[in-house]
This record gives sequence, C-alpha cells and structure tokens, in this order.
Amino acid sequence: MSAIIERNRVTIMGEGEKTILLAHGLGCNQKMWKYITPHLQQKYRLILFDHVGSGESDLSAYYSEKYQSLEGYASDVLEIIEALKLEDVIFVGHSISAMIGMLAAIEKPQYFQSLVMIGPSPCYLNEPDGYQGGFDRQDILELLDMMEMNFTGWASYMAPIGMAAEPVSDLTRHLEEAFVSSNPRIAREFAEVTFFSDYREQLPLLRVPTLILQCAEDSIVPIEVGHYLHEHIENSELRVLPIKGHYPHISHPIMTVQETLSYLQQQEQSIKGEG
Repeated sequence: MSAIIERNRVTIMGEGEKTILLAHGLGCNQKMWKYITPHLQQKYRLILFDHVGSGESDLSAYYSEKYQSLEGYASDVLEIIEALKLEDVIFVGHSISAMIGMLAAIEKPQYFQSLVMIGPSPCYLNEPDGYQGGFDRQDILELLDMMEMNFTGWASYMAPIGMAAEPVSDLTRHLEEAFVSSNPRIAREFAEVTFFSDYREQLPLLRVPTLILQCAEDSIVPIEVGHYLHEHIENSELRVLPIKGHYPHISHPIMTVQETLSYLQQQEQSIKGEG
C-alpha cells in the first residue's frame, strides 16, 4: 500500500463519507485542484494524486513501456483505489484523465459510483471519417517538436491558450509554472500518448453514470466533442459551461463545483429512489 501511495504522492483530505478521486490532466499536478477542494472537503473525502511522471510523484517508477498508452495510467488509478480500499468512488478527471478514469471504470465498474469528466476528449485529431477533434496531425507534431526543442517556450505558448486569458493572468502564470515543473521528457511522452490516442470505440462500454462538463469555447476540445461523448456514452449528461477555456476548475471553480454537486445530488436522489 505505502509504495503505491508514495509512487503517486497520494493526498487525503476532507471529512465526508463519500469519496471523490481527482485526477489532473497533461502537464499538471494535484495542486491544480486547490481552487475547488475547499468547496468539497466539508462534504466529501478527497483523494488527490500525481500521475507518475508529474508533480511530486516518484519519477523512478516511470517507464515508457507501461505508460505508452492510457491503460498504464488507468491501472495506477485502480491500484490507488484498491490500496485505500475505496468503494463507490466519484472519479473527477480533467482532460485526458477523463479517459483514464473511463478505462478504469470499464475494467472495474464495481469500484465507481459516477464519473465527472471536465473538458474530456476521446480523440484530439480531426479524422477522415468526419470526426473533429480539434487538431490536424501536423499541428500535434509541431507541438511535440516544440516540447522537445524548447520546453519552456511550449509552456509559455500553451498556458494562455488553455486558459483563454488575455492579457496573461495570475491563473495563467500558475498553469505555466505547473507545465514548466514537469519532467520535459516524460511530459512529451505523455503528450504524444494523449494527442494520438483514440478511445472512441470504448465509449459504449462505459456503464457508470457520467457527467460531461464542457466549456462553450475551448481551444483544446471543441464543443462538438462534448456532444459526441454524450451521444456515445449511454448513461451520460452533458452540461455546457457558458465560459471560455480548458481549465474551468481553475478559472471558474465555483461554477465547476456547483455543476458537479448538482449532478452528484441528482445521482444520490436517483439511487435513493431506486432503493
């Protein structure tokens, strides 16, 4: 147990009976949740962690063979749940971690009560079949080259795009600092796995109730992707936030918390009704 807790730098806070497990996105770490945890920890027990290779995780635990697909990260999520003996987990995943949580919930649905996906995408590429993920392949290759050649420059370029902040704000600088603190080699590998992954075929396999939180204007994940996920995940609800950006839990934490709690309360009432 302790090895897994140390590997992912697991943090536990809060007083509630129900558990929320929060998973950060590419280039980030568990500190990205600091704007919403104060609004959740009085009612829920919160489990925060860093993906291996991110934040204060054990970098020695990272090896490319395991993490060359999202399944490697999903197995870590399941190991954290099992190490802490968690039940009825509410998994909140930002961006690519939404798909990591989905894979974990498909493999072990009995561990999960519900999923909350913030800015999720099953595929970031524009595909010949008409699917619009937001990026052409050349766009991704250029981003990966930038990460390899000038990692600090990549962080400075991506942070304001992700936050949709003009002029650059303190929140944008906070995001940029998180990007820069990442291990450049591992961050690039995680980015390659993220942007070239395609988990559209797995969407119908998800049976856990799911909330999709999508910003109305997101430069990373187009609004069409939110609708696509809602159409292909059977037990899902799409809520579009009337804001810009890819990080609503940072830029608009109150709104993000309100929508999340509203959905969870709705789910609890549904469960009581069935009982």
